[in-house]
Amino acid sequence: MPPPVPPAGREKAPAHTPAPAHRVPGKWGDGRRVRIGLLGGSFNPAHPGHRHVAEMARHALRLDEVWLLVSPGNPLKPRAGMAPFGERLESARRIADGRRVIAVDVEARLGLRETERTLSRLRQLFPHAEFVWIMGADNMVQLPRWRRWRKLARGTPMAVLPRPGYTRRALDGPAAAVLRRYRRPCSALLAGAPRGHAAWCLVPAREHPASATAIRALRANATAAAPGHSPPSLPAPRQGAPAPAH
Repeated sequence: MPPPVPPAGREKAPAHTPAPAHRVPGKWGDGRRVRIGLLGGSFNPAHPGHRHVAEMARHALRLDEVWLLVSPGNPLKPRAGMAPFGERLESARRIADGRRVIAVDVEARLGLRETERTLSRLRQLFPHAEFVWIMGADNMVQLPRWRRWRKLARGTPMAVLPRPGYTRRALDGPAAAVLRRYRRPCSALLAGAPRGHAAWCLVPAREHPASATAIRALRANATAAAPGHSPPSLPAPRQGAPAPAH
């Protein structure tokens, strides 16, 4: 249970004490003194695998909160097939508990889409919070494609969660090779920056099979098989042109 809200004018809560009521962060920030994990993504849609990653990281790193940081638009993902932002945010809220795991629209409110810029701004808005970037092994594989990824890794501790088909690739990949000297056990991730560089760790957790891509494919198949659904009709042939072959 979180501690009771202190009366106005009383001394602030000590460091690493969960913020009262775990309030959803606003655009202008606040003075919460907590350890916050940031799980960014499109959440197209959010699913139990996202909640699994959030909970595994929260327990392994003793985080006070995990924010499901719903992206207004990932620069590395195509727009085709991307659900509207409000729909994706709502799906993240459905898997969150609103206390320890919170779905947030901070990036949309701030007009940001690049992770390193988002983290830099969050540190300004929440100066007393400690942030940890949480990502699946699939994102570790493509991390070198992110803009200013070295700056991100230098300034923010990162926790990597196993993902089916990606975990070994991530640990053998270029990002892990560059950052190998900064890898630490999860218990030491927040103990201090080694050689002036933030640490990263692989969270020892089972791989969760859920996939947003698979969920979208299942939905599309279900829609196509639904009674009354007709496949797109072929255009009528031009006058004098042969009918299309079947």
